[in-house]
Amino acid sequence: MSGFARAGLGHLQVPELRVAYYADLLTRQGRQDAEETDIDRLDDDETALAVALLTAAAEAFPEWRRQGSFTSMPRQVLDWVARRRSVPAEVLARVAVAFAREVNAYLSWPARRRAARQAVADAIGAVRPQVLLAHSLGSVVAYETLHAYPALSVDLLVTLGSPLGIPGAVFDALEPEPLQERGAKPPGVGRWVNLADPGDLVAVPRRLGDRFPVDHDDETAIGMVQFHMLGAYLASGMTAAAIAPYLDG
Repeated sequence: MSGFARAGLGHLQVPELRVAYYADLLTRQGRQDAEETDIDRLDDDETALAVALLTAAAEAFPEWRRQGSFTSMPRQVLDWVARRRSVPAEVLARVAVAFAREVNAYLSWPARRRAARQAVADAIGAVRPQVLLAHSLGSVVAYETLHAYPALSVDLLVTLGSPLGIPGAVFDALEPEPLQERGAKPPGVGRWVNLADPGDLVAVPRRLGDRFPVDHDDETAIGMVQFHMLGAYLASGMTAAAIAPYLDG
């Protein structure tokens, strides 16, 4: 995590990372997702998720509100967002397809959703970390896990590139269900920090504090190409600065 040097915290020892793994629980047998990046080959549920992501990404542009939501195939939305965000359409398509399939696999299969939360709960229970870093879909799984297992506690939850606030696709499908358009802070979380790259097309809207009781929202620029990569978030000085107070020594 070179972010410690960037944040002027090179004197601190880089913490050990432990990973809660659940990807194998969300894989459909016989389907080679890695080779399928065509947005037109998504099924109906996945298409809806891709459109929700792209629509949320487009909300930042005033002209989108004047034009209104697209009702045609997601490629029209994709091309519109790509032009205005200066992101190649093929890159945006890969992000949208990966997001749609990953999120749909988690949200649409209750048994596997519970199994993924159990895997995260087991990891937290075994390690008992002070700090929990939760990236992308992992922020959704972590959020639901900490609610489902209120005895688990962490001093600091850091969400990175989180899609928790995407309306319709993620926010409205959360367990527990948000009340009056607000999600609840997990009971065992001491402090919650949310970081998002300004160009991260998955972390929309970037400010989770508008929908959740986040203690601190901030933007961290991690790069035009790696706008959603976990490694780039871990290398950010702002990520290092957020967790530094919780490191011994």
